[in-house]
Amino acid sequence: MSAGRRLRYTATVLVFLLPSLIPLVLYTLVPMAGSLWTSLHEWDLITDMRWVGLGNYAELLSEPGTWAAFGNTLYFIAGYLPLVYAGGLGLALLLDRAMRGRDLLRGIYFLPVITSWVVVALMWKWLLNPADGLVNRALGLVGIDGPGWWTDPDWAMPSVILASAWKDLGFVMVILLAGLQAIPREYAEAARVDGASAWQRFRRVTLPLLSPSTFFVAVISLINGFQVFDQVRVMAGGTAQVVVTQIYDLTFRYGRAGAAAALSWLLFALVLVVTVVQIRAQRRWVTYG
Repeated sequence: MSAGRRLRYTATVLVFLLPSLIPLVLYTLVPMAGSLWTSLHEWDLITDMRWVGLGNYAELLSEPGTWAAFGNTLYFIAGYLPLVYAGGLGLALLLDRAMRGRDLLRGIYFLPVITSWVVVALMWKWLLNPADGLVNRALGLVGIDGPGWWTDPDWAMPSVILASAWKDLGFVMVILLAGLQAIPREYAEAARVDGASAWQRFRRVTLPLLSPSTFFVAVISLINGFQVFDQVRVMAGGTAQVVVTQIYDLTFRYGRAGAAAALSWLLFALVLVVTVVQIRAQRRWVTYG
């Protein structure tokens, strides 16, 4: 290809990319650069910025509250990820079978996914109300004294985990259901003919062939888990603090926008490292075809 044709080809490609490239630059890359610049300053959103270099990062890493926020975020992920995956997989396996009303059930289970987080959080805050919530009333009927849920520091994060898993079950179900339907039925049938039990077919055939969908769910759920905010803010308030609520408080409660920007970049670095590790590790356990 001549230089002139190569230049015209490049220009044509750029013209088609511009409608998506311009918003990407204006609303993602430029704000990211601005956030990085802000993280190197001390700023209260009112007075002029004051250059501190890496001072915000050093100060954050020396504050116990920063490590507590990261610890609570990891606690959320550790409880949320297994729960949402196991629940979503169970629903996917159930709805993968021929049954009456299957399409209606799929829609019902997916409905919470498209519901506002604030609405879901308020609903679960009501259900888990320690005084007169339906969950504690039901526990009382069987002689169990229900906990304080979102009012108790020990139960605030489990409350958020429960609400979050319930809301996202439908999303995980759809992804895993698509993965299940992409697995040729001949594989499981051949294993059954060879004498494999239902559990052996699930463990040796279904799960390995479902691993690409599992990998996608794990990556997306981890990234979303690190960014958890709405449900913590609405349900737990100040009872539980995660990284993103810490960023919010540093900016709007304490007037430390520079420190908040630095904390957001620390979170970005952690998410990036975890994602890269996942992508590299998937070669060992993800089976394609």
